Amino acid sequence: MSRKVPQEQYEKTFSFKFKRWLDGTKDPFLDTVEMVPQKPFQETEEAAARRAGDRKRIAERVYDLEHNRLICFFKRFYKIMSALFCIFLVVMLLEAVSWLPTVGEADKPVNNEVSARYIENGLQETGAVNIVSGMILTYRAFDTFGETNVLFIAACCVMVLLMVDEAALKRQESTNDRRYEPKNDTILQTVAFILCPVIFIFGIYVILNGHLSPGGGFSGGAIIGAGLILYLSAFGFGKTQRFFNEKVYTMAKVTSLLMYGLIGTYFYITGANGMENHIPLGIPGHILSSGIILPINICVGIEVACTMYAFYALFRRGGI
Repeated sequence: MSRKVPQEQYEKTFSFKFKRWLDGTKDPFLDTVEMVPQKPFQETEEAAARRAGDRKRIAERVYDLEHNRLICFFKRFYKIMSALFCIFLVVMLLEAVSWLPTVGEADKPVNNEVSARYIENGLQETGAVNIVSGMILTYRAFDTFGETNVLFIAACCVMVLLMVDEAALKRQESTNDRRYEPKNDTILQTVAFILCPVIFIFGIYVILNGHLSPGGGFSGGAIIGAGLILYLSAFGFGKTQRFFNEKVYTMAKVTSLLMYGLIGTYFYITGANGMENHIPLGIPGHILSSGIILPINICVGIEVACTMYAFYALFRRGGI
């Protein structure tokens, strides 16, 4: 434990002398330095007039945009080069378009074996009636996994930039949680009370039927995210956090991304090595079919819904 040293003993130590030297009150050669306060600056009328004249000449010669030769030359050069660049760009685009194949041509690049494989064997290989979902979540599942990771990283970046302290959030909730919209608006809350369950059910339907009809994880997740935003706008953060708070958001978002990664990894390994895939495709047209498409659609839907809600919540008050 440290003890308090008397002032006289402290003044004899090296640390005290070094501190006085740093402060400028004691010089090792000149002894005590007398601190003289600086006099306030007073400018004479002649110096002020000379400085005003210098400013006027600088403004006339340098900042006169209408008569400065260099600036006038740059403006003309900029306009001419902009026009030439636009003409060059249009000519290059027209030249590129002229080399494109005609509409309906049989040997055009889009009519290759890849698209034919999707159309002819898509139902048999994926078990999905919706060919688009079968293509995105099986043949091109790696690309879709990258897009899902982009959503996850974007949400993390927005959290890093906009997340605020918990104490500040509590103060904000009690003061200006709903500063820019009406609080306890009867019409808005009544409409939201009726529409939110319908929106949530429809979003779940779109996700679960993404392999049977138009829809899927991205569109269904966007619908659920819109429902969460409507509920939050009508009832505020207090009621929304009863069923969807930061812990639920983190668990849902991380779990869905990990499940997607595990399912996709298993699918990639078995497909790349010619191994048998033990995930059954089911009967096409049934709700429990299409192999990995249904669970991936659920994971993508959760990811999209959480991202939409997080963006709105963070930009609105700086917290989930």
